[in-house]
Amino acid sequence: MSPRQRRVSGAPQKPASVTISRLLPYLWPRGNMGLKWRILLVLLVMVGGELATLAVPLVYSHVVDRLSHPVSMAIVPAAIILGYGLVRLVSAALTNLRDSLFSPVRFRVARQAALRSFEHMHQLSLRFHLDRRTGGVTRSIERGTEAVETLLRMGMSLSPTILQAFLVAAVIWRVFDWKYVVLIALMIAAYILFTMKFTSWRLSIRRSMNESNTEATSRALDSLLNYETVKYFGNEEHEAKRYDAAQARYEKAALRTQYSLGALNFGQAAIIAVALTAIMLLAGRDVETGHITVGQFVMINTYLLQLYGPLNFLGSMYSAIRTALVDLEHMLGLTDETPEVKDPGKPAEMTLTLQGHQAASVEFRNVSFGYSDERQILHDVSFFAAPGKKLAIVGSTGAGKSTISRLLFRFYDVSSGAVLVDGHDVRDCRQADLRAAVGVVPQDTVLFNDTIGYNIAYGRLGAAQEDIEQAARLAQIHDFIMSLPAGYETQVGERGLKLSGGEKQRVAIARTILKDPRVLVLDEATSALDTHTEQEIQSALRVVSAQRTTLVIAHRLSTIIDADEILVMEKGRIIERGTHEVLLGSDGRYASMWAAQGAENSAAD
Repeated sequence: MSPRQRRVSGAPQKPASVTISRLLPYLWPRGNMGLKWRILLVLLVMVGGELATLAVPLVYSHVVDRLSHPVSMAIVPAAIILGYGLVRLVSAALTNLRDSLFSPVRFRVARQAALRSFEHMHQLSLRFHLDRRTGGVTRSIERGTEAVETLLRMGMSLSPTILQAFLVAAVIWRVFDWKYVVLIALMIAAYILFTMKFTSWRLSIRRSMNESNTEATSRALDSLLNYETVKYFGNEEHEAKRYDAAQARYEKAALRTQYSLGALNFGQAAIIAVALTAIMLLAGRDVETGHITVGQFVMINTYLLQLYGPLNFLGSMYSAIRTALVDLEHMLGLTDETPEVKDPGKPAEMTLTLQGHQAASVEFRNVSFGYSDERQILHDVSFFAAPGKKLAIVGSTGAGKSTISRLLFRFYDVSSGAVLVDGHDVRDCRQADLRAAVGVVPQDTVLFNDTIGYNIAYGRLGAAQEDIEQAARLAQIHDFIMSLPAGYETQVGERGLKLSGGEKQRVAIARTILKDPRVLVLDEATSALDTHTEQEIQSALRVVSAQRTTLVIAHRLSTIIDADEILVMEKGRIIERGTHEVLLGSDGRYASMWAAQGAENSAAD
């Protein structure tokens, strides 16, 4: 596991106050007066509800005292009893009103926190996502979102409990004496201290559960996404064993969690039982000596029972809050990741689409780059693709061809030198503008699990249906789509697996045509296809390439003989350059590659 992974998936490193404080901008956003007024109203209703709850034992004690001395029993006690019922009704109404008013706040804040995390994931560099297991990231966001909602819900339950404890202590001090308040304070302090210490110990088990759960989810997702590969090699049993091993670790941690929860609940109950017994013995003695009435004895008993409920819930709340803090910090740990590639403060203006504009030039100027200090990929690479021209890049596997397209899209920043599009250093442009001006047809086209129409329209969201169909016609896939029973509404399946390789490539071409970029990158777009399908797609690609600056990363040299310039790369360096005819005449690396592919084709025939 990398240091970055340990930092996110390991134990929390920040105080709870720091983690909770990061929710405040969502809870009290600038300019959103509606939300602020709602929160203030919730606080007002909460105070009113607690005052009504506080009045219940007081009224109840008067009922008991009146019934203990039945004078005018038909009128006075009945009125007090009715008042008691009314106070309980008001208390219940205000409590439920508080929860109803706060529910929209809880869910809105959870939604906004999840959205912020999701957006941040798309802002992070490609390096982050290549190092990360997607299932673990999505699970962390899911648990973090639930944690936000849990923290707010528990916070709204905890605040009245704390307020009620102070109000009850004040009333008991006023009606009885300090000895009762001291006993209650000792009970609450012992309960809270025990709960906090015991729950903190249980957190290590919870973290182990989280990590095991994340591992199991990641393995399941990885295995199912690579379903065909698993089947090709007959490794279903191996995948099941890996998944079960992670689930077994989760099961072990879950059992430890359950056993420790039983011990926690018993300890809390023991503290409450001892404290209640001591207070009731003191109150019973005071009734016997005449210091308090029977009604007051009932009142303090009712207050203690009123406190016992929230205190018992306080243990669960504290456990839930601490657990939620662990989950929330995992999600916030993702948002703490700093984007490797950032937009400049004052970005250069860039024309995005080809329509009405000239194709953009592309230049690599003395570019060197490595994915790490130990892995240098490109060494002082320089070339220039004039507007509207076609430049091809060939070479053996690992020569650095695909790295050039990643640098052009600014998935990474160069170690030295500069990449320029339309004369602008890509580091001086907004990433969104740069990527809108550059389109790509990749070697491995992965589609969304949606309709064919949606996948084509992804090139320009909101495009009219006629534009989508025109792009499909240019990509020579419209007739195929219309032959399907559902037409453009046909579902393509997970990663487009319901379509053939050629059909997926045509969808990718149509999507790029709809995008209408000024620069087109064809990253070995036909290397995995049969000759007939390749020839059909090449004709579609010629339509796409017309009037655009095109960079072709090619494996089959027959597809780039019409290029204006061909670059031959070896170990991250350009070792030859020129047209097809010039390179053949030089009898160098390109000529030997051409001869080798010709021999392969002859053998295949």
